[in-house]
Amino acid sequence: MAHFIDRRLNGKNKSAVNRQRFIRRYKSQIKRAVNDAVNQRSIQDLENSESISIPHKDITEPFFHQGEGGHRQRTLPGNDQFGTGDKIERPPQGEGSGSGDGDASDQGEGTEDFQFNISKDEYLDILFDDLELPNLQETDVDSIVEYKTARAGFTNDGVPANINVVRSLQNSLARRMAMGGEKRRKLRALEQQLLEQQSDPHVPHNDIEALKKDIAELKQKLASIPFIDTFDLKFNNFAKHPVPSSQAVMFCLMDVSGSMDQATKDMAKRFYLLLYLFLTRNYEKIDVVFIRHHTQAKEVDEHEFFYSQETGGTIVSSALHLMDEIIEQRYPKNQWNIYAAQASDGDNWADDSPKCRQILEKKILPLTRHYAYIEITNRAHQSLWHEYEQLTEIFSNFSIRHITTPDEILPTFRDLFKKATV
Repeated sequence: MAHFIDRRLNGKNKSAVNRQRFIRRYKSQIKRAVNDAVNQRSIQDLENSESISIPHKDITEPFFHQGEGGHRQRTLPGNDQFGTGDKIERPPQGEGSGSGDGDASDQGEGTEDFQFNISKDEYLDILFDDLELPNLQETDVDSIVEYKTARAGFTNDGVPANINVVRSLQNSLARRMAMGGEKRRKLRALEQQLLEQQSDPHVPHNDIEALKKDIAELKQKLASIPFIDTFDLKFNNFAKHPVPSSQAVMFCLMDVSGSMDQATKDMAKRFYLLLYLFLTRNYEKIDVVFIRHHTQAKEVDEHEFFYSQETGGTIVSSALHLMDEIIEQRYPKNQWNIYAAQASDGDNWADDSPKCRQILEKKILPLTRHYAYIEITNRAHQSLWHEYEQLTEIFSNFSIRHITTPDEILPTFRDLFKKATV
């Protein structure tokens, strides 16, 4: 019986090549379905796999087949209206069609859309395919190297904790066999000779005693061979391999004053999550800092950031001051890639908006890779928006966008990070 061993790179996933070919072939349809799914999914499920539908007409393919041909005659049962040579008129436009988007069918079942499930990685690849992080620059973070410890064979020197017992005993056994091998062979020969002489009455007694003396000396030499020697010891060797690392910090700033309702916070959370997922595709390590503010700013955890209820006025500069302090204390510019996203409904103390512009201009924007301000409101823009508009003319890494409904989140995100045209 012949046995075939499958050594293809696909391993158990033998349809991986066909799957990737399918995604490439219908990428435009899948991309449209993914973009539609973003607005329909819950915030918690945004980074999971997705089951998408592709219209059946988009995956149909033309084909050639052999026709019946020839002159045929047949009798159809129940025909009492038409005869040979009669011409049948086309039905009037719209007749026979229903209220749906598809065409009418004379079959019992319609044709459903093709259901296709994509993994989390495929979902993110398609979602962020034509996006890129702006203003990428080389920093000292490229020279920051983390080291990963890995086994690297054995060494003759080391600490007792790293002794390899098995390898040391193997060396001891080999050394004792090499040093005592010839002596053992000679000892066996002398012992055999002693038995022969003792059984022969003509052998002088002095010869037998001399033979016994030689045997005793050989046994003493064999016993003097040490069981283990420092030469036998082997230690596990560990080497540090450099592993280049890249790291980024993402600041999330949000107004939690009384004017920010939960629906507005959920819209902001969806934008923050999109930004976080996008950053994970470019950086190995990402820290997230949540800063919430009303009249005072405070660094909090994620749950308190999105769901804590607050009342009172709004002073945005308090959050910017706190962000600047955190950067100075924990995130040096030469070691971290700094990103920030600020969400607000536009409310701010009128005298505070110029202060916000000055803090961003003098302290924060020179340190950040990108700073995005998202204003979620149905009202007219107020002083904060107008102050920020002045910064967009000075800093290319600063952008502001206006969102009114959840459906606008993904288009706004794509507009912020679309690839620059050459």
